[in-house]
Amino acid sequence: MQISIFLKRVLLLDAASCLGMGLMLSLGASALSPLFGLDLAIVQGAGFALLPVGLFMAGIATRSSAPALFVYAVIAGNLLWTAESMILIGSTPTMTLIGEAFVAIQAVAVAGLAALEYLGVRKSLAATV
Repeated sequence: MQISIFLKRVLLLDAASCLGMGLMLSLGASALSPLFGLDLAIVQGAGFALLPVGLFMAGIATRSSAPALFVYAVIAGNLLWTAESMILIGSTPTMTLIGEAFVAIQAVAVAGLAALEYLGVRKSLAATV
């Protein structure tokens, strides 16, 4: 599939947000953990998990073509991240209001990126046919 300019831009935005958030969470976990009311391992683990994902997204975005399956994998990952974020909010009684707001806002943003990526892959596939 040829990757449209729109899809490239959305994937680059997603990659940049993953890498930025990954660095912030992994390097700042000791300060953010008590602020969010989350275990250090959860905050740090989330940060470390985002780094290779962001690199994968950037790799797709910098190509002129890629298998649609790669973009669908990114979309599925984003939807899973959103669902896990909502589960985290609902299942962590120690989470602070700041933590709940942070997790909810980033989950909504990630869901929005997934929707934009879905539109982008559909448009890219239609243009390829």
